Amino acid sequence: MKIAVAKEIDPLEPRVAVSPDTIKKFKTLGAEVAIEPGAGIKSGMPDSEYTAVGATISADAVKDADIVIKVKRPEASELANYKRGALVIAIMDPYGNEAALKTIADAGVSAFAMELMPRITRAQVMDVLSSQANLAGYRAVIEAAEYFGRAFPMMMTAAGTIPAAKVFVMGVGVAGLQAIATARRLGAVVTATDVRPATKEQVESLGAKFLAVEDDEFKNAQTAGGYAKEMSKEYQAKQAALTAEHIKKQDIIITTALIPGRPAPRLVTADMVASMKPGSVLVDLAVERGGNVEGAKPGEVADINGIKIVGFTNVAGRVAASASSLYARNLFSFIETLVNKETKALAVNWDDELVKATALTKDGAVIHPNFQPKTA
Repeated sequence: MKIAVAKEIDPLEPRVAVSPDTIKKFKTLGAEVAIEPGAGIKSGMPDSEYTAVGATISADAVKDADIVIKVKRPEASELANYKRGALVIAIMDPYGNEAALKTIADAGVSAFAMELMPRITRAQVMDVLSSQANLAGYRAVIEAAEYFGRAFPMMMTAAGTIPAAKVFVMGVGVAGLQAIATARRLGAVVTATDVRPATKEQVESLGAKFLAVEDDEFKNAQTAGGYAKEMSKEYQAKQAALTAEHIKKQDIIITTALIPGRPAPRLVTADMVASMKPGSVLVDLAVERGGNVEGAKPGEVADINGIKIVGFTNVAGRVAASASSLYARNLFSFIETLVNKETKALAVNWDDELVKATALTKDGAVIHPNFQPKTA
């Protein structure tokens, strides 16, 4: 069984799909691991670290590989080098990219989207959304500190007292919780909001204050899978009025709200941004899906009358070494379920709930029910 690690062709993607630690684990499964030259260099993992644990470095790594692992969905130019029938496992970003999925299907490979992993107990160790969002939440606070012209903690000095920064986190999933914890560690006064009632206790357990319109709709605002539901226009208006008043008093806002398969909800309007003090900072972690903050620009730091809106994409990639290490473990844990431990051969159980949830293409067709070609 040959596993190939492809080098990312996107110059803005510094992560890599394997670590020396997971190479050792793949070897115990009976796999040979081949890596394209320089695949891990941007994550602080030079080729020498991979060869030291038994991997081979080869420009033809993906040729004849049974499994190809990547960070991002492969482009057509990459697929041309993969053998038909190979398993290709990556963060596929399938929503709204049906043409790309057809290209993958036409290449004859079986593609798996790691971000579609079901949120069940046995799949927690494979949950790439959580592993990467955790780091994005941490990094969002670091970015905010970079662009905020003041200190985070209250400082009492002989020359006077510096007040603690006020940080407001909007959206309390994995990224939001880590943003709260990181901002608290830095000494900020933190408040947070989310439409899911279960998050109130989590927010308060981290020493932050919860802010929400707590009506009947709020009490039922969570799906069975633990995701946020889209709220009614009436609720959104009430919540917007509450947050608008709160935002005026904040120094830093971090937004993390995403609904799978849909554009990011608009949480902060241009008027809300304008109501903030000059020198304030907003970090929009949903900018790649349209953004939670009006005026956010993907890949840029917008300056609106002295208020900065940080719109960096791939924020987890800005902590590349840590992000790669966790992603590599997510991948290994999934691939381990696809291998027969006795024969050391690939043995995909297409009826396994993990496979059914993540498999996008097989035998030249798109097979995932959420991404079937639309019929006229």
